Amino acid sequence: MKKIVLLLMLGITYVSCNQGQKNNKSSLSDSQIAREALTSELEAIQKSGKIIGFAVAMVNQDGVLYEKGFGFSNRETKEKYTTHTIQHIASVSKTLIGIALMKAKELGQLNLDDPIQDYLPFKVINPNFPDETITIRQLATHTSSINDTDQYMNNAWILVKDQDLSNISTTYHDQQFNLPEKDMPMENFLQSYLQKDGPYYIEENFSNFKPGTRYNYSNVGATLCALIIEKATGQSYDSFTNQYILKPLNMTESGWSLADVDITKHAKLYRNDDSVLPAYKAITYPDGMLISSSSDMAKYLIELIKGYNGEGTLLNKESYKELFSEQLKAENFDSRNAENPYDEDYNPAIFIGHSALGYVGHSGGDAGVATWMFFDKEKKTGRYIVINVDMGNDERARELEYYAIWDKMNDYFDKFDIETPADKALHK
Repeated sequence: MKKIVLLLMLGITYVSCNQGQKNNKSSLSDSQIAREALTSELEAIQKSGKIIGFAVAMVNQDGVLYEKGFGFSNRETKEKYTTHTIQHIASVSKTLIGIALMKAKELGQLNLDDPIQDYLPFKVINPNFPDETITIRQLATHTSSINDTDQYMNNAWILVKDQDLSNISTTYHDQQFNLPEKDMPMENFLQSYLQKDGPYYIEENFSNFKPGTRYNYSNVGATLCALIIEKATGQSYDSFTNQYILKPLNMTESGWSLADVDITKHAKLYRNDDSVLPAYKAITYPDGMLISSSSDMAKYLIELIKGYNGEGTLLNKESYKELFSEQLKAENFDSRNAENPYDEDYNPAIFIGHSALGYVGHSGGDAGVATWMFFDKEKKTGRYIVINVDMGNDERARELEYYAIWDKMNDYFDKFDIETPADKALHK
């Protein structure tokens, strides 16, 4: 009799548990089920490939639709990569120069068509066109005729102090890491590079095209624009962007140096051969060294979408309209790729670009870093991805992992509602 009662009780418990699981499953919204499905698919991509750690964010102008970290921020300690893991975001950083430039214009400190020489204490002249004026707008649209030569590639990156520098490779593809003693102020570097007779000056630092006529992507030109913002406003670039961009958007996990952020949240960076990279920074920090989390970058991307649609908070409507206005024509390019949906070089605006197929944003890549940030102009949705391993020249890894993650996110936009605090807790 006792055995029968016990079996009956076990049976009731089993049925109750099963029913509870079914009820729990049925209580999930379609949006929550879709989030779980996307999470599973992205986890599978990470586990089967070369990407050590990454985070993604999907947003619209009303808020975050999905955000999640995958893999490891530190492979050796198995620390997980989360939405609050930080690392520098490479050339996506340049989009902040655009916002800062338009804010300085709003404050009456400069105009886009001003000659750069009005703000600089040293001469910047293309030796091939000594009588031509270079303008701020030309810096912002990469038509200034300033080149990134080996003088930039070999001298801009600096190893961070207080780390073991023994057995460290000092080269990364075409770029070189330099010992800490080669560090210098940004202005000094630019003067050394751009002023005739400077220690880094060579005539090849300028192109054979007249300023304003040919698109030629330039990290040095972007950094020079940040210096002009400093000179025009009387405020350091990092301080200016902190005041007018990071703080207003509550980007509390972001900054321009390791001293500005919680270093315990910083990811290790890896080469695509799995070796660990040393900690490094750049003298030309505005061109690619914003340190941020995907959570903070989601806030920033939401603001960009709002700004494009006339509802931004960092700039007024007129400034945002100018920021996103396409600036160049076909004759400004040697060639353009009309098939790539995420080629911001197809038609530049102000330190941000329009692809031929309706996306606006910027991409980035440095040693141990790969980033993409784009929004769809028509659908008002945006995506962000940050990875702590560089893809290098491994096209297979790019196609099967990096692009697969990016494309997979796009498949789910129509399935998500705005993410609630409960959703975030569930998918942390």
